[in-house]
Amino acid sequence: MGRYLLRRLLIAVPSLLGISVVLFAVLALAPGDPFGELASNPNVPPEVGATLRAKFGLDDPIALRYLRWLSAMLHGDWGFSFVSRMDVDTLILQRLPATLFIIGSSQVLALLIALPVGVYSAVRPYSIFDHIANLFAFIGFSLPTFFTGLLFILLFSIYLDWLPFVYRTDIGGSGWHWYWEQLKQSAMPVAVLALLQAASWTRYMRSSVLEVSRLDYVTTARAKGLPERMVLIKHIVRNALIPVVTLVALQMPALFGGAIVTEQIFRIPGIGSLLISSILANDTPVIMAVTFVFACLVILFNLLADVLYGWLDPRIAYR
Repeated sequence: MGRYLLRRLLIAVPSLLGISVVLFAVLALAPGDPFGELASNPNVPPEVGATLRAKFGLDDPIALRYLRWLSAMLHGDWGFSFVSRMDVDTLILQRLPATLFIIGSSQVLALLIALPVGVYSAVRPYSIFDHIANLFAFIGFSLPTFFTGLLFILLFSIYLDWLPFVYRTDIGGSGWHWYWEQLKQSAMPVAVLALLQAASWTRYMRSSVLEVSRLDYVTTARAKGLPERMVLIKHIVRNALIPVVTLVALQMPALFGGAIVTEQIFRIPGIGSLLISSILANDTPVIMAVTFVFACLVILFNLLADVLYGWLDPRIAYR
């Protein structure tokens, strides 16, 4: 197990290097100048803009700039934000907890919905419950997050006045009141992301359980007289989770993309809104750092999926 994790981490290093090269080259060749406003401002002397460009090495060759950025990253220096006037790592650490909380909560909620609904739909195929679950699943992954978010705001914030539609970080108080206010303002963005994922995972879980139920070892387990509950949990559901784990890991980039849209709708001060504002302001160091963090999270979740394979199926060896 330890050797397997070490080998996978070593494999992840060239992957991250390749991703960083592509990201840095695309951002370096993209149009836009972070100091363009200074050049167009008549009150700022041209020498100031030239000095800033020389200080940050914006006129150096791309290869030299990438090597300088990589060396700084290895030493823990993520760069300096041209817009916020602060270190990029500090800026990301301020925004990352909100994004991870929303995404993590939505993943837990999606799994709590998708797993039991998908399993029960497969156990009772073509029943009324199965038809209703399939109907809501098709509706769920057909609606984009921005439409669902606006629909939730109209229903729960404007018409019913139950939930706030703007995410606040300055909520006062402490104790249960603070937790209750956090729950209220997080309910809609978490539900928007969770329903999108739960709809897709429910269909995959249903089809996976139906496929595993027809295999020979399940028939043998039933012929031995094992209780149906044990057959379902130990022999069917556990093996049916393997393709679902793969799906969850592969959908993480799409989930972060949906989180960016959701953060814009509900004004969540997360890493997604930071990325959008940095793109609009041509804040290249922040864009590079945020996209690189996304890449690291995707590789991390794929590694976690590989570890879960061995736990779900003992036939899979860590070699």
